[in-house]
Amino acid sequence: MDWLERTQLLLGEEKLIRLKKAHVLVAGLGGVGAYAAEMLCRAGIGKLTLVDGDTVELTNLNRQLPATLSRIGQHKTEILAERFRDINPGIELDIITEFIRDERMIEILDGNFDYVVDAIDTLSPKVFLIYHSLQKGLKIVSSMGSGGKLNPELVKSVDISKSYNCKLAKMLRKRLSKLGIKKGFTVVFSPEEVPDGAVIPDEGQNKKSTVGTISYMPPVFGCHIASIVIHDLVGSS
Repeated sequence: MDWLERTQLLLGEEKLIRLKKAHVLVAGLGGVGAYAAEMLCRAGIGKLTLVDGDTVELTNLNRQLPATLSRIGQHKTEILAERFRDINPGIELDIITEFIRDERMIEILDGNFDYVVDAIDTLSPKVFLIYHSLQKGLKIVSSMGSGGKLNPELVKSVDISKSYNCKLAKMLRKRLSKLGIKKGFTVVFSPEEVPDGAVIPDEGQNKKSTVGTISYMPPVFGCHIASIVIHDLVGSS
């Protein structure tokens, strides 16, 4: 029995073939990105490029797919590559264990992708990934902040210009506007208010604060993102 039999039953053979031929870049393999990547793998995407320089930490255990006690200190890219090959031995994987930025980002985006998933937490590389993807005519979907949110029913997918009441989306719109981009790509976000006390200052590497998170919200964001990618890839006749 083919492992994608149930997927083919739902989508049909032609659409399944489109997924098998697709190449998707997933940048950022934290709470959102890892779940998005796994849903794409399980849907039968033929090739994934996984990008993240981070390793599993103890504080990832409450929400991140690669995070288990036995995996602390290991690179998320390597954990997910092993996992995805165990799901689909035929999948093609390009693994880039780096925090990408600047010229390196432009170089990576020359990889002939059918879709780009932005699940980067840090603002500057997030801005430039989106900017350079759009400059190259690539389809991209971007995750806004899932931290500080509790209600999955409020998660939405809209054009960036229609996002609201999300601090990350606001900062992103401001930075992209300076680069001449005010619309033209989809974001997954929640307008839910972040509770008082859910954010604390944190002058760690690549961040200025830590936001409280619950186990199920990053996966909800990741599943929304995977859904957008899959619908887009199979939607045209």
